[in-house]
Amino acid sequence: MATLKRLALAASMLALSGMGAFADTIKIGINQPLTGSVAASGTFITDGAKLAAQAVNEKGGVLGGKQIELVIEDNKSNPSEAAAAAEKLISRDEVAAMMGAWGSTFTLAVMPKLEEYGVPMVVETASSSKVTSAGNPWVFRIAPTSEMEAKAFGRLVPKFEVKKADFLVVNNDWGRGAADEFGKMLKAQGVSVGLVETMDPAAQDVSAQLAKIKASDADTLFVTTGFEQLSLVFKQAKALGIDRRTITTGGSQFPDRLAEQLGGAADNSYHILFFAPWFPEAAANPDVAGQYIDMWNKSGFDKSGLSDGFRGFDAVTTIAAAIDKAGSADPKAIRDALWAVDVKGVNGNIKFDKVGVEGSESGQSSPNVYVIEIKDGKLALPQI
Repeated sequence: MATLKRLALAASMLALSGMGAFADTIKIGINQPLTGSVAASGTFITDGAKLAAQAVNEKGGVLGGKQIELVIEDNKSNPSEAAAAAEKLISRDEVAAMMGAWGSTFTLAVMPKLEEYGVPMVVETASSSKVTSAGNPWVFRIAPTSEMEAKAFGRLVPKFEVKKADFLVVNNDWGRGAADEFGKMLKAQGVSVGLVETMDPAAQDVSAQLAKIKASDADTLFVTTGFEQLSLVFKQAKALGIDRRTITTGGSQFPDRLAEQLGGAADNSYHILFFAPWFPEAAANPDVAGQYIDMWNKSGFDKSGLSDGFRGFDAVTTIAAAIDKAGSADPKAIRDALWAVDVKGVNGNIKFDKVGVEGSESGQSSPNVYVIEIKDGKLALPQI
């Protein structure tokens, strides 16, 4: 049955590529969490993808005038649903390429579908090293790995004068991977690593973990989770009287919303991001960042989503560039073309290095990393 399914899909893909000269649109699949525990981030990223498609189409589309059509599926913040969404996007909707699938656990669940059907995916958020070390040649990541994020932040550790650090992370590939990579980076600089506490992705109470952290003598707390749970951490930490420098990782923290909604509870916190829209002059490509911010503001989207929506914007822009370079909507041709793109993105220039298993390498770009401070209820570039 599996062989028949692959043959049927191959036939349909052949028909699709053969019809390229007659099709008015080229479909790109969007596999994101629009409901569930990380819905806010997934929604903003999808909004960014819509703006990129709009920008491409307003400039004449791809392949000499064809329009980009986004086919959007909700993976419900669940790995099984993410795999099912990928199956639908590829086998039923016949997308030429995909963007997905937010978290590392969701993305890892999708990856076998990419190999089974031969469709490339640009990974916009997932940071686990497993994503690009698994030997999947259909994966191209524009987000930094946790290792890359930790290495970039490592240059600031002496200025922060961290002596001992605790961790509180979501209990999945993303959170555990961040704790591991940041822990290794800190230890290499002579910083002591204390507690490593985890929390279920759906947890509504983390007071038990925070009570242990309060009793610790660490001077810094690293936290990795989505915005919704991060808000809970700050609220409960304040209620418990924890007054400690907090550094959040992962890039999906929405510090402007934290400052607005939590007030003083978020003060003395620092947030590692991959785009800081409040300071566009600090972006690697200020012109592209300015275009993106202008489009976002005109769209009426929630302004707090700017710091995450760029992921979708850069991902779809990259896929569109690969389609043009490929000269067709054939998924394999797009995959091959992704190795040759050099795209000016909001985060910086996007081009892929080969990483992972020799002969089956995945693509990994080298994104920029920024740090934002919440001070007196406002956002600032830290003076360090």
